[in-house]
Amino acid sequence: MLEKLERVKQRYNEISELLSREETVRDQNEFRKLSKEYSDLTDVVNAYEAHLKLKKEYEDNKELMYNSGDAELKEMAKEEVDRLAIELEASENVIKEFLIPKDPNDEKNAILEIRAGTGGDEASLFAAELYRMYNRYFEVKRWKTEIMVYSESSIPGGLKEAVINVISKGAYGELKFESGVHRVQRVPKTEANGRVHTSAASVAVLPEAEDVDVEINENDLKIDVFRSGGAGGQNVNKVETAIRITHHPTGLVVICQDERSQLKNKLKAMKVLRSRLYELELEKREKETSSQRKEMVKTGDRSEKIRTYNFPQNRLTDHRIGLTLYNLSEVMEGDLNEIIEKLKLADRAEKLTGKE
Repeated sequence: MLEKLERVKQRYNEISELLSREETVRDQNEFRKLSKEYSDLTDVVNAYEAHLKLKKEYEDNKELMYNSGDAELKEMAKEEVDRLAIELEASENVIKEFLIPKDPNDEKNAILEIRAGTGGDEASLFAAELYRMYNRYFEVKRWKTEIMVYSESSIPGGLKEAVINVISKGAYGELKFESGVHRVQRVPKTEANGRVHTSAASVAVLPEAEDVDVEINENDLKIDVFRSGGAGGQNVNKVETAIRITHHPTGLVVICQDERSQLKNKLKAMKVLRSRLYELELEKREKETSSQRKEMVKTGDRSEKIRTYNFPQNRLTDHRIGLTLYNLSEVMEGDLNEIIEKLKLADRAEKLTGKE
């Protein structure tokens, strides 16, 4: 660990020297890039230097404890050694946290997608409840959101599909572990015999892609314009404002029809398409560079059941980390802090162990 920290410090000093050069200042792109790297390394270098200072104090007092001929001085040195040993351990833990590889997407905005899964009408009602749950969480966090897609199901109050752009620095890092299949167990309102049914909805969380992240060739796109469908509104079924974009190389299709403006629908559809293409590229890179690492907290495989919402027992279980809570009613009102923090903690713990 200390060797790695020495290399980090060496790079930090190297960047400091580069930033002072006139040619670097003239190249604003390079200057911004180096400034960000310098800023990212500052905390870990400061922590490392504080750790080295503590270690020297520890070694000096240990030397005094064993070699001093003054009994009182030896006792004082022993007390300092005991105190510094605790501080050194805490310092090491802080540095280990800094050395965990950061996901460069964690600071990005997020695109959150909710879709009804198996279970018919009950699945669409559950999807609508998840939509409300997440929106309540966003309200508590005071995050700005933009509805990209909202498609109701045939049953009143049900949701077929929703796509939300969550606009807040770090939103993706907070939400990424929500990706997966969410299962609900409860007695549907239409169930006459009181039997518990199981249905599901899927959630996908993507980092919002910027223009520099994904290059889209206009020739690869098929853009169809059609009349919006849905209930009410003077604009519905009269003006062709809805947009369907098909990306031929991947077969991805995005439809946006919530706005009255054709241009706004197109911009929203392109934002969703860009993020989905970006995620495909990330998955491709992951498969190429890693040997299918089995992480305790998985974010990519959306076919996997990650969580069960048991309404009769007011119980929520996250299967990835074995977490069971008996406050489902509060969770459905947007109280997701405990779940999200424990998932993030489990992910950090797994990365610290370095298990493959």
